[in-house]
Amino acid sequence: MKKSRKATVFIVAILIFTFTYLTFFGAYNFRGDFKDTYFKGVNDIRWGIDIQGGVEAVFKPEGDVSKITSAQMDSAKAIIDTRLAYNNITDSEVFKVDSATNKQIIVRFPWQVGTTNFDPAAAVKELGETAKLTFCEGEDKTKIILNGDVDVNKASAGPHPQTVGQYVVNLKLNPSGVSKFADATSRLAASKGSISIWMDDNMISAPTVNTAITDGVCYIEGDFNSESANDLANKINAGSLPFKLSVDNSQLRIINPSFGKQALNVMWMAGLITFIMICVLMILLYRVPGIVASVSLLGQVAGIIACVSGFFGFANSFTLTIPGIAGLILSIGMGVDANVITFERIREELRVGKTLDGAVKAGYSKGISAVIDGNITIFIVSIILMGAFGPSNGNILASISNKIVSFFLFMFPPSATGTIYSFGFTLFIGSIFNLIMGVVLSHKMLGSLIRYKVLRKPWLYGGVRNGK
Repeated sequence: MKKSRKATVFIVAILIFTFTYLTFFGAYNFRGDFKDTYFKGVNDIRWGIDIQGGVEAVFKPEGDVSKITSAQMDSAKAIIDTRLAYNNITDSEVFKVDSATNKQIIVRFPWQVGTTNFDPAAAVKELGETAKLTFCEGEDKTKIILNGDVDVNKASAGPHPQTVGQYVVNLKLNPSGVSKFADATSRLAASKGSISIWMDDNMISAPTVNTAITDGVCYIEGDFNSESANDLANKINAGSLPFKLSVDNSQLRIINPSFGKQALNVMWMAGLITFIMICVLMILLYRVPGIVASVSLLGQVAGIIACVSGFFGFANSFTLTIPGIAGLILSIGMGVDANVITFERIREELRVGKTLDGAVKAGYSKGISAVIDGNITIFIVSIILMGAFGPSNGNILASISNKIVSFFLFMFPPSATGTIYSFGFTLFIGSIFNLIMGVVLSHKMLGSLIRYKVLRKPWLYGGVRNGK
């Protein structure tokens, strides 16, 4: 048991270093033109308009606009908002122009991750697609079995259950869809018939029905990689537009960044130098605890970057703006503060004569209340910021926060979404990883190190040396 406790510091440190490497550099596999993403890295972060610029586009309904109602315009605007939110594009603005003769939806949003050609027409195409999903008997659309808007409860991307390296879109049906699909597949299974799956007027696939599907769970297979499968799932979840929208190419406008990528690179370098200086300072001041603090602080930074880049797989890359970076830096400062509070308590206990084991235990015990109090305060602030300035649909964290603070949302303008929400998000995530890394794992590592005889010297933990 003692040997396993002594090894804890190495196990935790290796996990943190591995996690940090994967967080920054990601893990990918290239198969010709297909790119399989196992873990997303820094290059998958979607930067806000203030950092890398973006697009302003004007969408117009096709056909006779006099027949389009105000309710339909509201629905179209809501669906575009939802599509942006499902992709974690929070640094965006959507406006509606709704008069008798002029109906438009104006959208401003940042460039996609990895954009190199900066083609505004291509960037806005996905937002205006109708994305109507239907399941039809046979390979034509004459006999519709399911309508995505009514019968599909939820769509999500995932690996193919039978083919390694392939991706599918998993579907969970509503009760109405379960009964319809069960009846259709039971009938078609006997004759080995097929069900075609259509997105608008394009047939995605037409699999043969071998057995009846009665549990309301199925999947769409096709020539998908992880990104295209996730994109289709998001469009299905967002729903179909009430009418077809087209982009007015004459009004497309590229929005220049107010900050810029070059300044961002300078900021990354400044952040790296500052991080190294902080680690050196903590090691000089607190010695062994300073080393532990440096490792835990690295884990905290990696954790924040992982949540922003979409590392964990259940969410897309988060849109990171300048205020979001400020929240990241502030949360790192809180991590330093948490370690300093604890290590000062350990130093005080050692200087009043406590043993090393007793001082470490008492230091964490006495420091934890101040650390938790500070983090609870940040939790409350970040939840208010995300609830007040975040999207009310599409993003789980923002939706929950939105409901919590809904009683005073009337005080905030609806166009204030992007940049402030980014600040609240990074602050919230930073607080969580501050507790995980700066309290739990740092305690585990320090408790492991004091079991080594060569390190059982009080002055290595801030105590006096040679009784002085």
